[in-house]
Amino acid sequence: MIADDADPGRIPPAPSTAYLDELDAAQADAVATQRHPGSSFTGACADLHRRLGEIADELRPELVDLMLDLAAHPETAFEEHRSAAVIADLLTAHGLEVQRGAHGLDTALRAEIPGSVNRPGGSTGTPPVPAILAEYDALPGIGHGCGHNVIAAMGVGGFLALAELAREDPHAVPGRVVFLGTPAEEGHSGKELMAREGAFGDIDLAVMAHAYPYDLADQAWLGRRTLTVEFHGHTAHASAQPFMGRNALDAASLMYQGLGLLRQQMPPTDRLHAVIREGGDRASVIPDLARLDLYVRSLAPATLRDLSHRVEDVARGAALMTGCTVEVHWDEHPPSLPVRTNGALLGRWVEAQRRRGRDPLPRGAVSEHLAASTDFGNVSYRIPGIHPLIRTSGPEAALHTREFAEAATGELARSAAADGAYGLAAVALDALHDPELARAVMQEFADAGGPVDVPGYFN
Repeated sequence: MIADDADPGRIPPAPSTAYLDELDAAQADAVATQRHPGSSFTGACADLHRRLGEIADELRPELVDLMLDLAAHPETAFEEHRSAAVIADLLTAHGLEVQRGAHGLDTALRAEIPGSVNRPGGSTGTPPVPAILAEYDALPGIGHGCGHNVIAAMGVGGFLALAELAREDPHAVPGRVVFLGTPAEEGHSGKELMAREGAFGDIDLAVMAHAYPYDLADQAWLGRRTLTVEFHGHTAHASAQPFMGRNALDAASLMYQGLGLLRQQMPPTDRLHAVIREGGDRASVIPDLARLDLYVRSLAPATLRDLSHRVEDVARGAALMTGCTVEVHWDEHPPSLPVRTNGALLGRWVEAQRRRGRDPLPRGAVSEHLAASTDFGNVSYRIPGIHPLIRTSGPEAALHTREFAEAATGELARSAAADGAYGLAAVALDALHDPELARAVMQEFADAGGPVDVPGYFN
């Protein structure tokens, strides 16, 4: 008997939650016992931080309105025309000049606070130029299931808070600050495209914060590459003359199985995902074309490069076994590198969040097996940067779900908009005011290897 749509036999049993339960138990213990060391640097003075926090609170209604507006009108990568316009209009309403269509992308934005030319109090040297970044693209069918509406509100709010502080006291912000609206993070690499158009050429450090189920100072962000593999064979009648065929679908199937075996010898944080997108039209015809789409992820640039080579070897082996040829097409969209976190900057974020009643957890408190990717990694290998996470939901809401999208308009997210705005502004202000901090930031970046040629890294 053929089951109809109501037949429960069509619904597979739900996966066991045992592993997630174990992770949750370990994380609960870490949350209760672990604490980030914070920062030993001075940063800006207490009076400036107090006023900056007041401004962030005054901006909260506008930031919440922006957050809710973006959530109600989600736009996917490179289509964020309305979202970009709403953000630009808000910046303009606060007296700021906004470049629309910045750095080669129609939906990218750039604005600047000129600041004063020198640090107050007789300090010498030119302050670094910090940039505050904002994302605002959504997921297809889910909306802001990664909380980019909150990310945008925090980035816009941090920049507006510094602009107001500079308006009140021209010496309070002793140097330029840049705002960058960065489109197309979901499944793409908008920041890398902007970087190749010079977006970060005059910027010394970058900060942004991401919505998350925890206040977490730092987390593993995997590097990500995409590829399409095409196998070419010879078509033949599958019954009359199968021996005259060379089956491209066989090659694709062997590659798929080979990836499964490769996973046994990968580092535990590496990831491979693949789908066979094309593999023939009729069962009676041996297909001469098959295509796979793949994601390759790893925790370090060098291991991502190594894993990429191993995946290519699997593709070539599958072609050899089936008598097919193979074409490997890497990076239709630019790859994303892992995030290189700058500890000196991150300590200032932690101190700023503690002033707001939050206490960000150190890296490792939340399992690094629950890792994703972000194009901010490419920024962090060009200049020093941080990408901390701020609590906008309970731990039961996972990223890229409708539950997380719903939480991204709730009370936790509304508090995060102002707290995150203050935190981003505070880190930038500290770097502008504290020469020792600025030197430590640059030295740490140099010691970690300095800038990387991102476009040429995998060549």
